[in-house]
Amino acid sequence: MKSILKASLIFLLIMNVSEIQAQEPNPEFDHHFTHVVYFWLKNPNSAEDKKAFLTSLKNFMSKSEYAKTKFIGEPAGTSRDVVDGSFTYSLILTFPSKDIQDKYQKEPAHVKFVEESQHLWERVVVYDSVGL
Repeated sequence: MKSILKASLIFLLIMNVSEIQAQEPNPEFDHHFTHVVYFWLKNPNSAEDKKAFLTSLKNFMSKSEYAKTKFIGEPAGTSRDVVDGSFTYSLILTFPSKDIQDKYQKEPAHVKFVEESQHLWERVVVYDSVGL
């Protein structure tokens, strides 16, 4: 059942991104490689932890030389059986290729973000996909 829910979430995310792209063209969105990350903070009700996490994440995003689309989100408050709103923050990044995404994984800004923020989260889930 979990794998069906995960597959459904991925499909819905892809469909929503595609629909948004059809309505509002964004030259920054690259359909070649999408990196979607969900973070569950250890203390999601701590304003201090949330501020520290977002400050680090936004700093990283401003310095990333490889990521094109840079979307930071939080649960939308939708309530349907297929929606998992248990995460604290989401991150959607796009890249022109897997090779560029591989470089992003090692770039100093990304490494620094992980080092300074990993103590704040209890769980991270990543979905990587390539465009059709």
